[in-house]
Amino acid sequence: MSERQYLSGFGNDFASEALPGALPPGQNSPQRVSYGLYAEQLSGTPFTVPRALNRRSWLYRIRPSVTHEPFRAYDQGAVLLDGTPNQLRWDPFPIPTSPTDFVDGLQKICGTGSAAATMGIAVYVYTCSSSMEKRVFYDADGELLIVPQEGSLRIATEFGIIDAGPGEIVVIQRGIKFRVELPDHLARGYVCENFGALLRLPDLGPIGANGLANSRDFLTPVAAYEDVDGDYEIIAKFAGNMWAAKIDHSPLDVVAWHGNYAPYKYDLHRFNAINTVSFDHPDPSIFTVLTSPSELPGVANLDFVIFPPRWMVAQHTFRPPYFHRNFMNEYMGLISGEYDAKAEGFLPGGASLHNCMSAHGPDAATFEKASKAKLAPQYVDDTLAFMFETRYALRPTALALESEHLQRDYFECWQGLAKHFNPDKP
Repeated sequence: MSERQYLSGFGNDFASEALPGALPPGQNSPQRVSYGLYAEQLSGTPFTVPRALNRRSWLYRIRPSVTHEPFRAYDQGAVLLDGTPNQLRWDPFPIPTSPTDFVDGLQKICGTGSAAATMGIAVYVYTCSSSMEKRVFYDADGELLIVPQEGSLRIATEFGIIDAGPGEIVVIQRGIKFRVELPDHLARGYVCENFGALLRLPDLGPIGANGLANSRDFLTPVAAYEDVDGDYEIIAKFAGNMWAAKIDHSPLDVVAWHGNYAPYKYDLHRFNAINTVSFDHPDPSIFTVLTSPSELPGVANLDFVIFPPRWMVAQHTFRPPYFHRNFMNEYMGLISGEYDAKAEGFLPGGASLHNCMSAHGPDAATFEKASKAKLAPQYVDDTLAFMFETRYALRPTALALESEHLQRDYFECWQGLAKHFNPDKP
């Protein structure tokens, strides 16, 4: 057995191997690692912190960290109080058959932080089967990022009307009143409630002036007003609770407006994806659409990341997302198609939650297929997934943990990851 250890490059990057050639030369995630090992990245900081502060190591191991059974609460109450290290995944929540509007169809899945502390997020799914009638809603706690998955939304706001469907997003800031109508009569999607700094475009850094989402593609509504008297209701979310007030006219009666605090929408198909043209799978931060920064550079309160159709051309590289243990906490949803890291079980309208340092990555079937695939340029089509990523651990609600839609066998998708290690065969 041989061993080497040395300092090299910027930032005192250490390296060590117990078998000669176990470290891939000049590459982090080759399609096939020497000795039948698995590549896994351990990130001690968010991907986006400044280079001098970024801390991560690649581990080449006999089996990936994700091949374990679910954790059990060692002390009573730990799961609901502080969250869970278990990897969680849900089937799509069904759309109700009884009349249910957007407000009543919101179901909180997980969250962290609070509006009072102006930090953290909450994640919801919405399932609705009727338009809001003579009622409007506003959120005093946070900014709402709405991600339709099925069915179109017509959102009448104080600033005008926004029409959005699957493949688009809508952002409605704190305090703005709106009503949701359903042109398709049924709708389902995701909502992220952002308690922190307002969402904005991420800095591009070395990417330069162009790429990712372009500001010209974000659309604000044209002024429109309602001059209607009648029995209306205002629903307000304040300090974590819902409140209701009566009003004798439609509060969407703004005839003109100007300013830079207004709701907007964005078509995710306009995102200019950046990818490698040589080797290695880039960090998902390269697909960030919007970010809510925190007081620490590169450590986001919230990053909204998408995985759109794109070319995959990396040479000698494992193409799907690699095995990973991450500083950040990830809630992921699928808008349409398939996600390239999962062979089955991750459905449009479904979601997964991987908290800080909870191992995750491709399932066994995907790993085996990708390890043997011909590495020709490939266009990944029929896919649109997203991720809400935050520095704060996300605590699942009792509703989410007790739901019949929780896949209690999710961990099984990694149990088939075989041992390929042979110390005699580099």
